[in-house]
This record gives sequence, structure tokens and C-alpha cells, in this order.
Amino acid sequence: MVKLPNLEIIKESQGYIMKKKMYMLIISLLSLVFLGCGGGSSEDGPAEVGAEIKGTIGVSVLTLGNPFFNVIAEGVREEAAKHGYDVIVVDGDRDVQKQANQIDDFLTKGVAAIILNPCDRQSIGPAIEKANRAGVPVFTCDLKCVAEGAEVVSHVGSDNLQGGKLAGEAMIEALSEQGGKVLVVHFPQANSCQLRVQGFEEVIGRYNQGLSAGLIEVVAQLDGGGVRDEGYKVTEDTLQAHPDLRGIFAINDPSGLGARAALEKAGKQDQVVIVAFDGQPEGKQAIKDGKIFADPIQFPDLIGKKTVELMMDYFAGIEVDKEVLIPTELYRQQDGLEDASLK
Repeated sequence: MVKLPNLEIIKESQGYIMKKKMYMLIISLLSLVFLGCGGGSSEDGPAEVGAEIKGTIGVSVLTLGNPFFNVIAEGVREEAAKHGYDVIVVDGDRDVQKQANQIDDFLTKGVAAIILNPCDRQSIGPAIEKANRAGVPVFTCDLKCVAEGAEVVSHVGSDNLQGGKLAGEAMIEALSEQGGKVLVVHFPQANSCQLRVQGFEEVIGRYNQGLSAGLIEVVAQLDGGGVRDEGYKVTEDTLQAHPDLRGIFAINDPSGLGARAALEKAGKQDQVVIVAFDGQPEGKQAIKDGKIFADPIQFPDLIGKKTVELMMDYFAGIEVDKEVLIPTELYRQQDGLEDASLK
């Protein structure tokens, strides 16, 4: 609480008139501060004082430890606010049981709808079925649920198969005609990552057809958990088994950055090229700096926004597409050099 000067003391002072003017100035400044802190009007939807809140949307993301999911959550918040909805965002922490408990909590709170990045594409099914029985619509984004019996109104995500193909093309470009052994740092629990690896292997398989030399050989697919520490560990292990490794395809930027750290520790950063996936700021910076060769980049802000747009259509009784895919784009070093958002 801001304490104002005691007016009686000011009156008794010799400079009463001057100090009274100063007092009034203080009052004026405090009024401006109050308005600047939210005492005035706002265009932020439900955050506005007195605005009608139509309902609450519950959002459980795979992990808030990955900036990508923070951007999706922020996109959901911004778009939901435009339509008069509050948003609760919780961290699934890559734990499917924890996420199932969060869905129970959403249902207890009486949310209007649920948005998920499933922690496991299969095991989250029973929790979604519970929401189905409660009549609460479920939407997924980025990560898809493929569990039989679980009803999802709509899924919004990147075109991960297309992105995986771009990653394969980038790896071919990076290894040129020499070819060599490649590690895939995977996260098989996520349907999106399954599609990325599928697209990658399709392109590499076509490239290898008819070649007798310069083959690109995937020697290992290891679960890096989609996080930096585990990406580091599986890369370190693979370098011991395959010291002549030439390439790494990492299914996201944190995995790719962890792989890069392992290469630097082993002194093999110039021997092994990395193709990652996502296009997070840190990943883009690594591409600009030559630490990662390229990324098929995603647009998480659009994913969050589009998910809410479909939800609003659904609430209005409009039939929505079961799946909306947003194409990825390949981001190389030259793109990084021209990217004004990077340092």
C-alpha cells in the first residue's frame, strides 16, 4: 500500500502552498499508476473487470519444460480470451497418470472443454473416455491420441509426416554423397514423432534404392524423451557403439541440443551433422551458429489459435474437421542469418 503525506503537517509548514501543489501532483500520478495497472478499460476479454466469462477451458500440455508447449498454451489463452473464456493450463510432466488425474480435476471444475497434448498416444484413452461420458468435448493439438474408443472432436497439429520428409531431405543434403551411419533420437510415445520418423525413413529409403556406395544407414532409434538430458545420454551411448557416426535426426530441438552437447564433449561436433525439428528460438540460434544443420519448423502459436477457433465453431453447432494439419518449412543456416529475431 502506498502511504500519502500527512496533509495537516504540510499545512503547518512554511511552504504550505508549494507543498499542497506537490501533494495534488502526487494524487494525480497515483491515479495514472492505478489506471495503468488495470484500473481502466482493457481489450483482453475475460481479464477485463466486469467482462462476462462464458466458461473455462482446461489445457494439459505434455511438458511446460519445453518452450514449444508454452507457446501453444499462450496461443490458446489469447484466442480464448477473445471469445470470453478463461483458461487453466497444467503441466502433464510427461506422466500419463498425472495427466489423467488432471482431466479428472477439469471435470470436477466443470470446464466447458479440454485441450490435450497427450503424454501417451494410447494410454491416455481411458481418461478421454471419462470426459466423453461426462459430455465434455476433448480436443488434441500437436500430439494425437490414437486409442480406440476415445472420442476427440478435432486434432490440430503440424503435418509431421511432411516435416519428417523434409528432415530426410536435409540429412541427404548434409551428408552429400558420402552417406554414413545415422542415429534417430526418438520419442515413440508421441504419434507426431512416429510420423516424423516415418517420413524421414521413407525419404532415406528411397534415396538408398539402387545405391551400392554412399548409403545412409539408420543404425539406432533410441528414446530421448523429447528432452535435452536424455538426448545427450542416448547420443553419448551411440557414439560409444558407433564411433564413426555421421548424422543424427532428433525429433525436436531439445533432443537436438542435447545431442550437440554430447558431440562437443566427445570432440565429434565436426564429424556428425544434426537435423532437428521444431524451430524454437534456441534451435534457430543453433542453426544460425552452425551447430544444427537444419530444422523443419512448426508454428505452435497457430496450432493453439486454430484449436480454439475449431472449438468455438463446435460450440456454435458448426461441423468441424476431424484433423487440421499445418505444413512445416525447412529452416537452414541462411534463414538464421536473415532472421532479425536472433542475436
